[in-house]
Amino acid sequence: MVNQSKTIDSVQAGAIALSAQGKTTEASARSLKREQDLPAVFKHMVARGPVVPVMVIKDMDQAIPLAEALLEAGLTVLEITLRTACALDAISSLRKRFPELFIGAGTLRQISQVSAVVDAGAQFAVSPGYDPELGETCRKHGLDLLPGIASASELMQANRDGFYFVKLFPAEAIGGIRLIQSFASPFAETMFCPTGGIDVSKARDYLALSNVACVGGSWMIPATALAAGDWLLIRDLASQAQALERAFTAQR
Repeated sequence: MVNQSKTIDSVQAGAIALSAQGKTTEASARSLKREQDLPAVFKHMVARGPVVPVMVIKDMDQAIPLAEALLEAGLTVLEITLRTACALDAISSLRKRFPELFIGAGTLRQISQVSAVVDAGAQFAVSPGYDPELGETCRKHGLDLLPGIASASELMQANRDGFYFVKLFPAEAIGGIRLIQSFASPFAETMFCPTGGIDVSKARDYLALSNVACVGGSWMIPATALAAGDWLLIRDLASQAQALERAFTAQR
């Protein structure tokens, strides 16, 4: 007689093995999809470092020495926000002066800004929220967009339109680390760049999450140091930021 107990055990073991194999295949598929869907801006950010300095340039005389201090520290991906009258001039000037930098335009909110940003030489753009029409316009202009999201609904919309690398903003005000952790399972293909209210200590915690590619912030550019032209202090703070470790990098 056939040992029915052993047969059942064998079937169960086979089922468990197939289930595990299915999960592995699914995880691999998600990983492959993530690689295929993420834009060039993602690859540059991952390759160059864990932190993207968010710069608010109010005086053109500060633009070059500030960029030099960040570059000396190893931070080569910069976001210059479109919050000041000289922002576009700063992007254009730094692109010409420092071809080794990867410079983006931040706080992109209006469709009319896209062509101006491209003309200034920006290599990517960052928006505080997600607007499908803005995303489509950036695509038509060949401009990589890092769109901001603050909820699961906004993230679903961004994913539907093909954006799988997003900025969580304003990160600390909307749940921060816990929110990103809660997104990890239902949005397994998505990578995040949390920005907003982050300092070096919080940055370390965010970067410990496997679905965080980098963080954005301006803590390495204190307003007092910028006003005083204390480029050595800014360089030292930027060096600390560049030295932060990422869980995501360790997996790759």
